[in-house]
Amino acid sequence: MRRSHTEIYLHFVWSTRLREPVLVGELDRTVRAAVSDEARRLGCSVLALGGVADHLHLLARVPARLSAAQVAKHVKGRSSHAGNVALPDGERFYWQEGYGAFSVSRSHLSRVAAYVETQPERHARGDLWPDWERSDETAE
Repeated sequence: MRRSHTEIYLHFVWSTRLREPVLVGELDRTVRAAVSDEARRLGCSVLALGGVADHLHLLARVPARLSAAQVAKHVKGRSSHAGNVALPDGERFYWQEGYGAFSVSRSHLSRVAAYVETQPERHARGDLWPDWERSDETAE
């Protein structure tokens, strides 16, 4: 039986609620592990994962059966739950409602992966690609 061959690469970015800088230490490790685990459970290949205290980037090869919205919903939901389990009673972890998703061609994968993996250094020196840091639309 023949199967379809697809190569769909997506770069996601999502932020903590109100861009609060809470992704540090154990919470950051827990949330990143949950993002990676859930993406893989969905059938995605995680190519890069990085971020700073108020947002994360994920570069993944996504199966054709999944939309960007499905990946974002499941990955954000699973990682939010994991973050809340890791926090002491009374503390809560939330992602912002929106997300950014950008298609990436195979020829640009290494460049985008490097961008994702070097987030702390890029933010420190202000060397950012502004469109790829957006995780929501502003109402006009």
